[in-house]
Amino acid sequence: MEKRKDYQFQLVEGQYTPVEAKKILLGLINSKINFHQLENFSNEIRFSENTDHSKSRIELLTTASENITDLINYSIPNDMEFKIEGTIQISLVPEKKLEPIA
Repeated sequence: MEKRKDYQFQLVEGQYTPVEAKKILLGLINSKINFHQLENFSNEIRFSENTDHSKSRIELLTTASENITDLINYSIPNDMEFKIEGTIQISLVPEKKLEPIA
């Protein structure tokens, strides 16, 4: 693979039943929520750091999960499927250097 700064990957593309869409979308969201919960816990315990970013991401992801669940519940009795296109864009950037705690 040629090394460059920006990448794009097509992770999800297609038409899915409500059950399939639920597995795909809520699986991704729950994975991200778990990541932020662990990050939040780790930073609070190890470093007594402010974890506002993780807390706000958990709130946003929880809201997204609720909205997707509403769409799934609507789609089933209305005989609808989900067309999902999910692309992830990645940029390589210099690493942040942490300042030592004095």
